[in-house]
Amino acid sequence: MKKLLSMILLTALLVNAVAAFAEDGVFQGEANGYGGPITAEVTVEGGKITGLTLTGEQETEAIGGQALAPLTEAILAAGTIDGVDAYTGATWTSNGVFAAVRNALGIEEESAEAEQAEDISVSGLRHGLGVVVTPRLGPGKDDQEVPVYSFNVVVAYVISDADGRIADVETDILEIITPNHDGAEDNAFPGWPGMSYNNDADGDGKVDGVLEQTPETFTATLPAFRTKRDLGDLYKMNSGTWTQEMNIFEAFFIGKTAEELETFFARQTAANGRVIREGAEKEEDLAKWNALTDEEKAYVDALSGATMSLSDAHGDILGAVLKALENQEAIHADTAASIGMGVVVTPRLGPGKDDQEVPVYSFNVIASGVLLDEAGRIAAAKEDILEIITPNHDGAEDNAFPGWPGMSYNNDADGDGKVDGMLEQTPDTFTATLPAFRTKRDLGDLYKMNSGTWTQEMNIFEAFFIGKTAEELETFFARQTAANGRVIREGAEKEEDLAKWNALTDEEKAYVDALSGATMSLSDAHGDILGALLKAIGQATALK
Repeated sequence: MKKLLSMILLTALLVNAVAAFAEDGVFQGEANGYGGPITAEVTVEGGKITGLTLTGEQETEAIGGQALAPLTEAILAAGTIDGVDAYTGATWTSNGVFAAVRNALGIEEESAEAEQAEDISVSGLRHGLGVVVTPRLGPGKDDQEVPVYSFNVVVAYVISDADGRIADVETDILEIITPNHDGAEDNAFPGWPGMSYNNDADGDGKVDGVLEQTPETFTATLPAFRTKRDLGDLYKMNSGTWTQEMNIFEAFFIGKTAEELETFFARQTAANGRVIREGAEKEEDLAKWNALTDEEKAYVDALSGATMSLSDAHGDILGAVLKALENQEAIHADTAASIGMGVVVTPRLGPGKDDQEVPVYSFNVIASGVLLDEAGRIAAAKEDILEIITPNHDGAEDNAFPGWPGMSYNNDADGDGKVDGMLEQTPDTFTATLPAFRTKRDLGDLYKMNSGTWTQEMNIFEAFFIGKTAEELETFFARQTAANGRVIREGAEKEEDLAKWNALTDEEKAYVDALSGATMSLSDAHGDILGALLKAIGQATALK
């Protein structure tokens, strides 16, 4: 769906729907604001709003709370919400007010008619995944002066044409954070099993105790981690949700090359990565604005409502998009109808222990991008995995993470299987090392499997996915893989696997030939590839 156009159309439909009212009276309504419910008592006389009382006790006092009075005045002056602008800096609260008034008057929200996902030509197009990591010192400290830390895994799946212009794009961010942050919906990570961190369990800004990570909590909580898109309405920004703002940026990216995006970012954003607008307060930002062409200044209108940064400690969105463009490969399909992306997390207890009997732990962030045809069959797929691991693993190319700043872990610095000492995490090492983390595709020939590299095996699976639906993939996985998620082959040693093989049809047995050389698991502690793929299919929307 053309996200930005749909949002504009939806807003127009909602506003025009309340231009006049059928009867006089006093009506009560309620809708969600930024912090909680907003109630509206609306008096209608002669087809116009003549009285309005708004209540939003949970709106932020400095932003949403201040918006209620001017919004009341503006609506009463107009006699309707038709044409009334959102209060600057409090778009979420404003939309809650408008929705509460509509609710009071019994006006149902109309929705823009969704576009049907229809096959369009993708012949000659390219696709790629980009994954980058952004560390953040903060936000701030808890009430015991213990710092909050976080890092963001930013993922972009991009489709481009022969000229390198973006045809479609999907982006998402997985934010992992210390449990002393006052966010009730956080992906709280106190560290590796055996570690602990201050914990604000109810998100009220006060530390309740210490959250200890055990092997059991590690394996139970990480698969439940949610991305910013997963959080939906729970992840609020001043101008709406993270998803709403990101959709505006995605619509803006379409038609642009990597070079054009870099030029836009250099000329039209401030040091914090946010778009510079007319009337900028800082001298250097105002100078940038005045140097823009009329065409460049027009970009700001297209980005109305997109107030977050494209590249800061919250996430290097621009970097992920540019990396996806760098990683592009040809799409071997003629048509497709929809695009989707899925991100899941898989914890791993191991592999094993170091030579001092200290356990190795890791977790994998799996990203999948897909194109589907009109019937929901995969036209193209691309997968990648970011593996983060304790530094006592004997892998010289590991993304070694000893924990949050102030923590340390046994370290095998040269990957020879022997611990050399302790690796201490400091704020400086935290900000320096995480952006250099590499995915399994990034590692290329360095990430070897028994039958080749991880990339070579994954490419075989991706070719196998083509033409299959989610249901067919689930059936394949249930009937043709072992408990470890690996494909069962003729002559399987385990009795239960041999029974599975003998129950297959000839067509199903033929799948094994197509998967020759693909020996890794589709779903185990190394990464739930199937889960990410199914999530991408489930979240697919119509191509633009």
